[in-house]
Amino acid sequence: MKSLLLQLLAVLLSACAVAGAADTYPSKPIRFILPFPPGGGTDTLARIVGQKLTQDFGQTVVMDNRPGAGANIGAEIAAHSAPDGYTIVMGNIAHAVNATLYRKLGYDLVKDFAPITLLAATPNILVVHPSVAAKSVKELIALAKAKPGQFNYASSGSGSSAHLAGELFKNLAGVDLVHIPYKGGGPAVISLIAGESAIGFATMPSVLPQVKAGKLRALGVTTAKRSPAVPDLPTIAEAGVPGYEANTWYGVLAPAKTPAPIVGRLHGEFLNIMQSADIRERIAVHGYEPETNTPQEFAAYIKSEIIKWGKVVKAAGIHAD
Repeated sequence: MKSLLLQLLAVLLSACAVAGAADTYPSKPIRFILPFPPGGGTDTLARIVGQKLTQDFGQTVVMDNRPGAGANIGAEIAAHSAPDGYTIVMGNIAHAVNATLYRKLGYDLVKDFAPITLLAATPNILVVHPSVAAKSVKELIALAKAKPGQFNYASSGSGSSAHLAGELFKNLAGVDLVHIPYKGGGPAVISLIAGESAIGFATMPSVLPQVKAGKLRALGVTTAKRSPAVPDLPTIAEAGVPGYEANTWYGVLAPAKTPAPIVGRLHGEFLNIMQSADIRERIAVHGYEPETNTPQEFAAYIKSEIIKWGKVVKAAGIHAD
């Protein structure tokens, strides 16, 4: 009986401690892990949102870029961090793809994280270096068919949204392109600007400024509908590849077992941020479209994305290790 009372007392004290921590949260800086290099779509969105979170919380949100291994290094660090709300991570479609792409991972996307909310989605843009003699999707397809295996396309890594977007294009358009994976969206765009790669399926935030500056030529967006950010740019489907569709999503996760009150607090803050007219205007310039949901809905969405892209990875016979 005494033992049972002690156990109940321990549970009660633990619950009180969690509630107390949630009431004072946050009381120190928060580390926001970004599993990609600076300059890509994940980095851009996180820095815009993180700046606002710093203002709202009154505590510094420290951006911690941890690129490598197809976004798995940063994810693994986050998964094994203390579940106290002071470490969060930006996840995206790459992590859902990696669940099938890699035979062995140091984390489980479903079991090792507490989803907070989806933040936004963005199309990828099919771009080419100005030296490529194609000003439309149909012209690019004709050029690629005339020179099979002679054009390469850059991606932000094996299994990334850019990689899968390229493989889908190859399959539906019937062209032979060579995949060149880079360690993130930033390096991939740099290779495109330098002419090391001829073609790219990059996230809109990472290439839109380069397109506007004339350093890259945009041929189409990867989504089923045109993007409000570039309404004159056709979808790849309407420009010559019927049935083509691919996009990139971004969301915030915390380590599993992060107390529910803290997850709820973070969810509420991110929801307010994404509903802010100022933030919506700032991210729209980069081509992001706000898409938020509840932690439960985000968890279900992650599971559905793992299944969806797992089928694509297996069909394409892609393996990263």
